[in-house]
Amino acid sequence: MDKPDQYRALTPEELGARLAAVPAIAERVGADPANWKVQEVGDGNLNLVFIVEGPLGTVIVKQALPYVRLVGDSWPLPLYRAYYENHALVRQAERDPGAVPEIYHFDEVQALIVMEFLAPHKILRRKLIDGETVDGLGGFLGRFCARTAFRGSELSMKSADKKQDVGLFSGNVEIPAITEALVFTDPYFGAEMNHHTEGLDPVVEQLRSDAQLKARVQRLLMKFASNTETMVHGDLHSGSIMSTDSDSRVIDPEFVQYGPMGFDLGMLTANFLMAYFSQPAHRSAGELESYQDWILAVVEETLAEFDAEFRRLWDTERTGMLYPASLFEDQGHASHEACAALLAEIRAEALGFCGIEMHRRTLSLAHNADFEDIEDTGLKRRLEARNLAMGADLIRTAETLGNTKELLDLARLYNAKDVL
Repeated sequence: MDKPDQYRALTPEELGARLAAVPAIAERVGADPANWKVQEVGDGNLNLVFIVEGPLGTVIVKQALPYVRLVGDSWPLPLYRAYYENHALVRQAERDPGAVPEIYHFDEVQALIVMEFLAPHKILRRKLIDGETVDGLGGFLGRFCARTAFRGSELSMKSADKKQDVGLFSGNVEIPAITEALVFTDPYFGAEMNHHTEGLDPVVEQLRSDAQLKARVQRLLMKFASNTETMVHGDLHSGSIMSTDSDSRVIDPEFVQYGPMGFDLGMLTANFLMAYFSQPAHRSAGELESYQDWILAVVEETLAEFDAEFRRLWDTERTGMLYPASLFEDQGHASHEACAALLAEIRAEALGFCGIEMHRRTLSLAHNADFEDIEDTGLKRRLEARNLAMGADLIRTAETLGNTKELLDLARLYNAKDVL
């Protein structure tokens, strides 16, 4: 590898020579880089990603760039995000074993992670666009969100350990700042990097003129920036999940920070709802209803499994300083009502975050392929308008929307509605 003060971005041509001496690669791919096949693959907005294949097997090599790849070097970004991604993956693997790729090697100076190659897994967003289903998807995601939320909090962790972890991740400053701007702020005014589909202006102007709605969004931003309840993935969406027809893994937690328990759940729900609203552009009339029903069933299962797993962990792993048995069970008091109240609070915040994410993916810098792949501008505009309108409804009614059935009924209502 390079000397400690010599970070250099990898290229497919140089990768073999630079990484051949790394034991974690050689023992899984092969010792002779002449026998390696190196393929650079797209990784969204930020990083370099390579598939390295050899006679012994295949690995993924992911390297941070010192800028936002989507924009270019005019937007610098610190390399330390790889350090936090590595720490996040280690903790997620501990808190939900088997849910994330295995890490083989980490080089802090080169901002480089070598990890398990997932095959025949495919990015979930693409599977949703292509009309493919995944068995057990909602259960997996609900358990992942519940386990990482509960086990990363002082419901489970020793307070000193959790505070130490908060201190470690608090150094990840620039990446959460992207979320604070692009997700919570930019969609609601004419930010420089915003863009939206031609003809959406009436809906956009209505959102930006609603001071009450913007105040709700800013309150949720305050909670996101100030509340260190648990370690959150920070960017959990269908592009950060890889699946086969029956197995899934969560990837790319470089937006990790300590934040509200409902954040990941809300972001995830939003991306399923956007997939749902986009389906008329991707499915034939004969396939549309059944596939949209499947997407909503995944949302229902995710939320139900989150609640069920959270309650199970509450009963079996509540060993932290919060809601201790000494205040409840040891005095003969059931704590189930306290758990239900906390889950209701998490759900309300999740729905608010969900609505905001539905706005930012349509109005801010980084859009979803669910809508962006639609070539018919008129159809795209109509579907995005439904998405924006429901997002606003969720932000306004997050605390009063009673249950999952009401959420899914609201989605069906907007799916049949002409907003423009």
